Amino acid sequence: MIGTRGTLRHMRTRIQNVPLLFCPVCHRVEIHHLIEHEYELLAEYAHGDGALDVNFDDFVDVKHIADLYDNCVNVEDEDPVSVLRNQIDMALDLLSFAKSISDAEWEEQLKTRLQVLSRRYNRLQTQDKNQLGRLK
Repeated sequence: MIGTRGTLRHMRTRIQNVPLLFCPVCHRVEIHHLIEHEYELLAEYAHGDGALDVNFDDFVDVKHIADLYDNCVNVEDEDPVSVLRNQIDMALDLLSFAKSISDAEWEEQLKTRLQVLSRRYNRLQTQDKNQLGRLK
């Protein structure tokens, strides 16, 4: 999962700058577990007040914000190539472990993950080369 911040909708209220975890393969988005309770409270109060837009940072003091993404492999504002390399390395490590415990189902899931990540990595590398060619 990649640590990021994003906007979520709770009924008619948009809540911006919510700490999130995002999977680059399956595109699953989760509210970070350390602020989930605060998010739910803010969402209910904002909806009850009829607010259409709310900034999470304006209402929730997250003193441990630096700790929020400690267990993430990557954070969104990192270099995209570096993020993909780290994701691929992690998936390869997990694939090796899955093979060592003979978990065929997990192996297949990791192989699928690696295919998706590899395609994205190759696409990003091609885009970078094209951009460098245009700059010359």
